[in-house]
Amino acid sequence: MKNKITLLTFVFTLVAFVGFAQKTINANDIIKDIKAGKDVTISNATIEGVLDFTYMEDKLEDLPKRKRRWWNNGGSNTVKNLIETKVSFVNCTFKDDVLAYIPDGEDSGYTFVASFEDNAIFKNCTFERKAMFKYSRFERNASFEGAQFQEDTTFKYAKFDNFISFSNSVFEESATFKYTKFKDGVSFKNAKFEEDLNIKYTEVKGKFDIAGMKVAYDIDSKYTKINGKSFSKYLLNNQ
Repeated sequence: MKNKITLLTFVFTLVAFVGFAQKTINANDIIKDIKAGKDVTISNATIEGVLDFTYMEDKLEDLPKRKRRWWNNGGSNTVKNLIETKVSFVNCTFKDDVLAYIPDGEDSGYTFVASFEDNAIFKNCTFERKAMFKYSRFERNASFEGAQFQEDTTFKYAKFDNFISFSNSVFEESATFKYTKFKDGVSFKNAKFEEDLNIKYTEVKGKFDIAGMKVAYDIDSKYTKINGKSFSKYLLNNQ
């Protein structure tokens, strides 16, 4: 009887381990679902391959092969893409780049940018490579709460229409929010910046929660506006 109980315990433990183990998903399969108009909801998974929200490879096929500069390209070399479906990643690990911004893709002379029309959730996710969201617009709910950024990341010029949370997130390299606009508040509560934080020219309207936020080195807050006030005045009034 004792041996049977021990065996059953082992079996249940094994089943539980398998059930909670992270599954592996190819980034290309995710993009295929988005292109097909499907909402993406993924949790407890490892994402392998570059997750390119800009669809650069597809768009390059329809663009002139030669380089084109602003003076012969109507004043802009930016190719925009809009993600219309909901995307939600919870407790996921991205092994490769996550790109909503690609400058001069494949030396084409074009810059590729993706924005999100619906919810864009990246909660408790680990970005082992680049996380590029420069110029991206987030029109609905968005969250990077508890995210860990291990390499380069940028939200420069990004726009958030709704409240956005970076609470409990960790930025292992310099973090850039220069020119970023938070139209309905932002939370950096308990966020940890292990190098520099650049919020130069950043604009925040609404709640600005930085309780417990830690920055290892410098904060560049020149021309930053928090509800119309400078960053330094905000700190003085909220100590």
